[in-house]
Amino acid sequence: MKRILLVVFSISILISCTRSENTMLVSGNIQGLKKGWLYLQKTEDSLLINVDSLEIRGDGAFSFQYEMEHPELFYLYLDKADNNDVNDRIPFFGEKGNIWISTSWNQFEKQAKITGSKHHDDFAEYKEMMSNFNKRDLELAQTAFSESDTLKIDSLESLAERNYINRYRYLLNFSLTHPNSYVTPYIALTNGEEANPIYLDSIYSILPDSIASSKYGRALKEMVDRLP
Repeated sequence: MKRILLVVFSISILISCTRSENTMLVSGNIQGLKKGWLYLQKTEDSLLINVDSLEIRGDGAFSFQYEMEHPELFYLYLDKADNNDVNDRIPFFGEKGNIWISTSWNQFEKQAKITGSKHHDDFAEYKEMMSNFNKRDLELAQTAFSESDTLKIDSLESLAERNYINRYRYLLNFSLTHPNSYVTPYIALTNGEEANPIYLDSIYSILPDSIASSKYGRALKEMVDRLP
């Protein structure tokens, strides 16, 4: 037991010595996983790339280190060799410091719990509300599909339009109330394509310099400049 503790302590010292203030340490555990490949991924130029990987054998514990300049969206991808890509990728907003991810091998994305990232908390808040809007869209579409009364169909279409408008109102409200979050330019980029250009310019204008000069801040500025 003393030898095991000494090895663990030595590894911890080695990791701490190789980390800088710009290091993101992503650690966690995948319950029930005995074998598989785990990848840390992110997007570059619209392509999903692997930035690190490790093979898991007999133990679901994992750890990745990544040097970063600004918080951004990452993915934890589990290749279980089951020929099924569903529920195998966990999106999370990474930042400097320690991030912990716990989940299970058979409900990899659904059961994921992520702590240690303030920006991921913002991202999760936004995703939850967007999920509610998406569920409402699906409910209205299913009801309209089984409806034959023209007046009721028109009413359902009006409700769908209102849900669409409320979705963009929420995006704008979230952005204006989270100016210090790196999530704000990201969601404006990925979900604001059909928003009024004035709104997107307003979102960009409230960003502090540190976020405006980040990966997503610069991309948002380019998008705003291209809009009519």
